[in-house]
Amino acid sequence: MAQKNPETDFELMFESAPISLWLEDYSALKVLFDTWRAQGVVDLTAHLTQTPALFQQCAACLKVIKVNRQTLTVLAASGQQELEERLAEVFRDDTFGQMLVELNFLWHGTLEFSNQTVNYALDGRRVDAQIHVRVLQGHEATWDRVMVSLQDITQAKQAQDQLALSEQYARDLFDYSPVSLWVEDFSGVKRLLDEVRAQGIRDFRVFISVHPEFVGRCMEEIRVISVNRQTLSMFAAKSQSELLGQLGAIFRDEMHDSFAEQLIDLWDGKTVQLREVVNYSLTGELINIHMQFAVLPAYQATWGLVLVSLIDITARKKAEAYLEYLGKHDALTKLRNRAFYVDELNRINRKGPWPLTVMAMDLNGLKRINDEHGHAAGDGVLRRAGEVLASATAGYPYCVARVGGDEFIALLPGCDERVAAGLQERIESMVELNNQFYPGQRLSLAIGIASCASAGLVEAALHEADQAMFRAKTRYYEEAKLERRRI
Repeated sequence: MAQKNPETDFELMFESAPISLWLEDYSALKVLFDTWRAQGVVDLTAHLTQTPALFQQCAACLKVIKVNRQTLTVLAASGQQELEERLAEVFRDDTFGQMLVELNFLWHGTLEFSNQTVNYALDGRRVDAQIHVRVLQGHEATWDRVMVSLQDITQAKQAQDQLALSEQYARDLFDYSPVSLWVEDFSGVKRLLDEVRAQGIRDFRVFISVHPEFVGRCMEEIRVISVNRQTLSMFAAKSQSELLGQLGAIFRDEMHDSFAEQLIDLWDGKTVQLREVVNYSLTGELINIHMQFAVLPAYQATWGLVLVSLIDITARKKAEAYLEYLGKHDALTKLRNRAFYVDELNRINRKGPWPLTVMAMDLNGLKRINDEHGHAAGDGVLRRAGEVLASATAGYPYCVARVGGDEFIALLPGCDERVAAGLQERIESMVELNNQFYPGQRLSLAIGIASCASAGLVEAALHEADQAMFRAKTRYYEEAKLERRRI
């Protein structure tokens, strides 16, 4: 039997290896390094970066002795001669950045090391590779035999880069979302609910009404994992740590009842919820919020990952409140308007209380003021009338409305004419006081009062109050004529 030749076996293994193998001579590089050390070079990185052309000098010192078939395949070379002739195309661009790491290993005496590097195939393809360099045993003094292996990791690197891009894309979508986003862990809340269910509790709403402290315990179990930029802006927080350190200032007061309703929905299996809640910024400002809560699908069993989105609807709420206000109030005088007065009168007709006293009021002299001084002056007097009537009835359950141009009416449910007479005195006293503050156009009100004890008599009382008001108005104009005659 023929004896095996170890050298032949090595050649066969070298040629057949499934990764790129290079047998190289680094002896010229060692001589160059020794020369630089003798010249006083200590920091190789600084030395090379100050004179980038030195990278080419180092690369020229690396002599290729032999490469295997896989090397030629990976780098698209027809043979070793073509590869050697075109090495400048293989080692270029960002290759030198990785080469600096490898040169530093050798400079510091590390004769075996691994690194990620970049080469370029002769057809122009970028090849990401895991490189392993080892100065062979017995050649440590001269570096004249170095084994270099290159494992092509291009596909893995591309997949890794794509994953990193996807992760960054998702992170950017989260961070730069125009709505407030919170990533939270509700697993502690689920554990508490499961414990209560295990005790045999079936009506959770009754349970938390008897044990309101349980809602607070659940709130304490929520762990906030991350929030985005819009969250910090919405709640006037400088950083996530500042926000999370003051959650008690954000989720308070009305939030307790809202969270109780949220817990009831979770108890009933509603892991996606929409609701309107109230939070507070760190500056103490109330924020009306439209909240969407969702346990992410992969975490339904544990509630370990929850996404909460918050949209600030404070401006919308204010607009809605203002529209509602306009629907019930007169814009000029700020008193109730005719529509609200009609609704209130119908409500009293149905439910009482009785007796009902009606005060019909009318501004004296408004037409003269409009004719002589303009409608802006007339509007000013109307506003003053609104201020007087609002002040005189503040704190009382009366309906005071502007029902026409200069016509006002007050409904006093559960009050008799004696109470109305007291209110009239208060109004007249405030009118005199108001005229002292506004010395221009005098404010004057003609007032008529009537009372009724049942719904069937309301129309008659309204008519009687109007007639009384007209009589007061007639007296005002008669007295005004006498005064002008005296003048």
